[in-house]
Amino acid sequence: MVGAPSLSKQEVLDFLKARFGQVEDLEQLGGGFWSAAYGFRSAGRDLVARFGTDRSWFEADRLAMAFASADLPVPEIVEIGDGPGGAYAISVRHYGSYLETIGPEQSSKAAPMLARLLEALFRVPKEPGLLVGWHWQPSKPELGWSEWLLGSLVHNADRDPARWRAKLAAEPELEQLYRAAESRIKDLVPACPERRDLVHADLLHANVLVSEDVSQVNAVFSWKCSLRGDFLYDVAWCTFWGGVHPGIAAADPWGGTISSGVIALDPHALVDAGERHHCYEVQIGASHLGWNVWVGDDEALAQTADLLAAVLERGPLPAPANHTPTAQ
Repeated sequence: MVGAPSLSKQEVLDFLKARFGQVEDLEQLGGGFWSAAYGFRSAGRDLVARFGTDRSWFEADRLAMAFASADLPVPEIVEIGDGPGGAYAISVRHYGSYLETIGPEQSSKAAPMLARLLEALFRVPKEPGLLVGWHWQPSKPELGWSEWLLGSLVHNADRDPARWRAKLAAEPELEQLYRAAESRIKDLVPACPERRDLVHADLLHANVLVSEDVSQVNAVFSWKCSLRGDFLYDVAWCTFWGGVHPGIAAADPWGGTISSGVIALDPHALVDAGERHHCYEVQIGASHLGWNVWVGDDEALAQTADLLAAVLERGPLPAPANHTPTAQ
């Protein structure tokens, strides 16, 4: 199993002292399947050290600093290098609660906060010539958004797809669910345009920090999954996982997106929005069936299957009755 390096606190402390000299208040931080994170202070600065097996993940975070704005705060990367476990990154520490921990009772502030975050991603300049893999090398340079959607149903071709497909096939209900999702995606992919918006593709799962009163985003990190495609993918990420995070569901990211004046400035942005968004929800669910088999998390597998079945039964979310976008 590949995941975060297993390091002792003493190993981390020794490494940081060798790099920074005086190190204070070292503490292990939560979150992060692929990296281990530690907060510490040095020379009057609050910093975070992350350790992972792949340096390119941290390089993506450094490149993402170029996207930073008031509603899309990307922590500054101080340095990246080789370290225990493979690679390390030091960044300026930001504080807050994880986005997915917001409660439904906080929706009056959480809804506009989340809408501004999605708009900030949408505002990042785009052009048709950008690669889908903006910070990673696609299998072929001309890889398109629709092609990525279909190819990523195995989540990652290097993660033993034969094994997880065999497990799904051995459980008739899961196999039937996966086949239904695959069929739905293939039916809807033609509606998905070759956009090149900035897509974070992992906004939940301890990758976004928000203020105590949930009125603002304090940090967006872990850009290793990000790509260039359709901005509605991030919206679908929030609505799909909103099935297990009621505060996200109550913040209504779909309604905020459809009613956004910022997004409406692009006359093509919301054409076939319901079908596109539904395609991405189903793709997220189907790919995570494979992911949960790969990591051996049967509880999460069952939960994902329930969410996916509900989304398939529900179908596309409707746009408001007074909003019927058309291309111009």
